[in-house]
Amino acid sequence: MSSHEGSRISIPTRIAFGAAGVAAAMLIAGAVVTVSPRAAQATPAFAGQTKLPCGKCHVKPSGGGDLTDFGKAFKANGNALPK
Repeated sequence: MSSHEGSRISIPTRIAFGAAGVAAAMLIAGAVVTVSPRAAQATPAFAGQTKLPCGKCHVKPSGGGDLTDFGKAFKANGNALPK
């Protein structure tokens, strides 16, 4: 038995390791996307923070969607009321 015979990896094993590598890469990519920072989104917390109704910043009185001019200014100011 030569020294190379014991270290051979069969083709099916190589395929299995390849599939495992692809699965691991996909898992890591999914984790990165899930954990990465996202742009701030409007929440009812802003209404609690500012003591203003949602309709002050949003066209729809219930909140969400397009912003009013005031809402655009609030967003441009880092989601904070001007001092």
